[in-house]
Amino acid sequence: MAVCARLCGVGQSRRCRRRQRHNQQDQASDSDMDEEEEERIVGQSTGPPHPQSLAELPPELLVEIVSLLPGTALPNVALVCKKFRQILNTETIWRRRCMEEFGMKDDLRKMEVGGVSSRDLYVKRVNPRVKSGRFMKLLPDYEHMDYRDVYTHLLHPYRHILGLWQPDIGPYGGLLNVVVDGLFIIGWMYLPPHDPRVEDPMRRRPLFRIHLLESNKATVECMYGHKGPHKGDIQTVKKDEFSTKCNQTDYHRMPGGRQEEFRTWLEEEWGRTLEEIFHEHMQELILMKFIYTSQYDNCLTYRRIYLPPAMPSDLLHPGLFKGTYGSHGLEIVMLSFIGTYARATKLTGDPNVPAGQLTLDVDLRRPVVLPDLEQQRNIEELSRLVMGVHEEVQREDQQQAMDTSAAARGAAEGASGGATLPFVLPLGVMARNEVYPRTCRKCFYGTGLIAGHGFTSPERTPGLFVLFDEDRFGFIWLELKSFSLYSRLTDHLAHSHAPNMERFEAMLMNMQSWTS
Repeated sequence: MAVCARLCGVGQSRRCRRRQRHNQQDQASDSDMDEEEEERIVGQSTGPPHPQSLAELPPELLVEIVSLLPGTALPNVALVCKKFRQILNTETIWRRRCMEEFGMKDDLRKMEVGGVSSRDLYVKRVNPRVKSGRFMKLLPDYEHMDYRDVYTHLLHPYRHILGLWQPDIGPYGGLLNVVVDGLFIIGWMYLPPHDPRVEDPMRRRPLFRIHLLESNKATVECMYGHKGPHKGDIQTVKKDEFSTKCNQTDYHRMPGGRQEEFRTWLEEEWGRTLEEIFHEHMQELILMKFIYTSQYDNCLTYRRIYLPPAMPSDLLHPGLFKGTYGSHGLEIVMLSFIGTYARATKLTGDPNVPAGQLTLDVDLRRPVVLPDLEQQRNIEELSRLVMGVHEEVQREDQQQAMDTSAAARGAAEGASGGATLPFVLPLGVMARNEVYPRTCRKCFYGTGLIAGHGFTSPERTPGLFVLFDEDRFGFIWLELKSFSLYSRLTDHLAHSHAPNMERFEAMLMNMQSWTS
């Protein structure tokens, strides 16, 4: 407030400003210039007087200046003087803050939620057979709402939950993206495509939403279940952590009981019925996941995660990828680069290797030169190449293994360019998706994490990391004789980038304790 007062020159009151003008007149009278000379010079001035403070600027210019300030500074601006307080009633200022800070669209009256209007959300999730007029009555009245209400009572109070989060669902984890969608803040749960279509786009399901039912009160609604939005609550546990709670869990139940709920969940999760899944072990895993995750339908805790920072020396652009994991289906991993290592961390997991664990660890200093196609088909030849590097790694001292020499860094930088090489999977290696690229850019030695049920006896097993292109890579698990294909998640994820590498590395370390 003091800074704003000094900038605008308003002082504490009009009396202060009047005193300042008297002091200026006294100083002018003490000068050597006589009165006649002063009047002659003043008489030559033909333009309007120059403003002595911000408060004397035209209102339209003041609006433009104030609209450049961050929204958090505007309450202090209102305390400076009455004129500034009146200026802050201008919609242009708050509209600009909503757009620049939260990405809202220009027209408050015509906003839609992610391409789906508010009315359509009600229609689709409540009962599509009921006349639309009923749903129009359920929607808030936005005719008398302005940008200041939206900023002050919705966007600013809940700004701390925007971005990427990992739900605490035991070994399964997950990926939640909280975004501003029109006049709503919506928590979208991101689900991988149906197995094994790894290159299909991600699926989204709304878990909760926040909006203004009245001009000065935000309402939290749970979106879980199949009966439409209902009462919910959000609590901030601590920094970078919040929880949601459903206050009407009866909305989650279905008329046919647990059997109908399981069939519906299976169709959404896997895109098929239980009868269409012939593998008995896979059926057990699916049933286990349904029983476990359904315990969390009324209350969930989320912890913030960041996208990895990108560096010019990275093998490819870091980010999120969907990958095939055998009977466990598709899972989401985060690919990052630390020194001369590429690391894939699970955001979603399974009972064997849970979310938060380092699923792939690739040494970019150790490229593997593939033989010709005929030799590539021989699993024994591929194993000989990879195990040779593996034995060399075991012989080296740990200090030497972490050395980041210029030659090693150069190998990582050059790996993403150059001509492509023919690639084929060895005979006997199982692949969930037979549609994989037949050319690659480079291959590296790496290890993958395997474990028994319940994350028992975990161990890192050698394998081959295969870089296909900027958006796809693979990993051959030699011991399992299995191949995982990974495809980039291309969705735009706002408010999700790590402030710096230190914060990102600290998050990676904490993720293992979150989900172990």
